Amino acid sequence: MKKLSYLFEANKKWSESIKDKDPEFFSRLSKQQAPDYLWIGCSDSRVPANTLVDLPPGEVFVHRNIANVVVHTDLNMLSVLHYAVAVLKVKHVIVCGHYGCGGVMAAMEDKSHGLIDNWLRHIKDVARFHKDELDKLSEAERIDRMCELNVMEQVRNVANTSVVKNAWSEGQELSVHGWIYNINNGVLNDLDMCVSDSSELSPEN
Repeated sequence: MKKLSYLFEANKKWSESIKDKDPEFFSRLSKQQAPDYLWIGCSDSRVPANTLVDLPPGEVFVHRNIANVVVHTDLNMLSVLHYAVAVLKVKHVIVCGHYGCGGVMAAMEDKSHGLIDNWLRHIKDVARFHKDELDKLSEAERIDRMCELNVMEQVRNVANTSVVKNAWSEGQELSVHGWIYNINNGVLNDLDMCVSDSSELSPEN
């Protein structure tokens, strides 16, 4: 049976390098986690949350799925969100997508992809909401813009959850941000989509 021993070796070297720099790091980390950030990102292996913002373990609470979608019936996502907001008291929820997202591209194709089509339906809805804008763009521009619009829609979905609305009603400091990552150059971009209170949501949202 293959046990991927090379990954265990890599882990050992990594842990030893951390302890060489800070002998008490893991001792402190094991006692508690107190992150300020919840990251809702894409499962894509090229978009690792901590690495992109250069933060160590313990600083970012993470939930990832195909195309960073926030669905109000997804108990997995809602449980992560609730724990992050109500228990860990994070101050920022970051929805981060990325250009060239395979999930977004698949959702824009007019063909079946199997089981995942049920998940991609949520992204197809985003495309439908913005059809007039998207129809004016070239194919490459349309995909990039859809990656952005998908993030912005998921920010609205996070802000409309009972978890976040309850936190705001209780006066908790909490902001929901929309970011996008460019895999081609490694740079994060702020989509200028930030919601810090229910009053900042327009009536149609």
